[in-house]
Amino acid sequence: MTQIPRFLMILLVIGVGLIQGLHADQNKSANSSVSTYRLGAGDKIKIQVYGEPDMGVEATLSDAGTLVHPVLGEIKAAGLTIGELSAAMVEELKGPYLVDPKVSVNIMEYREYYVNGEVQKPGAYRYEPGLTVHKAISVAGGFTQRASRTGITLTADKDPAQKAREVGLDDPVNPGDILMIEESFF
Repeated sequence: MTQIPRFLMILLVIGVGLIQGLHADQNKSANSSVSTYRLGAGDKIKIQVYGEPDMGVEATLSDAGTLVHPVLGEIKAAGLTIGELSAAMVEELKGPYLVDPKVSVNIMEYREYYVNGEVQKPGAYRYEPGLTVHKAISVAGGFTQRASRTGITLTADKDPAQKAREVGLDDPVNPGDILMIEESFF
């Protein structure tokens, strides 16, 4: 008789451990799907307030990283994620304007990145998530005949020093970044 309850207790402990593991994996997966992208000047966003169509706005962030909301006035959005902006707006709207506001913020268009140097069509291009150096060069028409395949530098928009660093073809490119493709000497 003592053998059976001990066996059931072991099964129960294993079952509880498996269930907790599943919940931890689901939470980790949910947290990894949250956007970490920081808004900046030139991003076009759409803000919607559930049940309040007059409080919605679609705007391109100004050079100061702000937008004008019809109720809240000028809002500084640069440097915030869409989740942080949404949470800040909920706090501002709660109480004086709405009881339980539901705010969603979506990015309609990302700001541009730049490709200079030895590519077919140097210039500014709209960012798309998942962009790599190789994809950015392809969008710019590809390498010229004189282009160096290894002399590629990137100046990151989020780098306060604005220092160019060498990158490979599989490195990521972010909005506002500047790619420079050098000329090959051979």
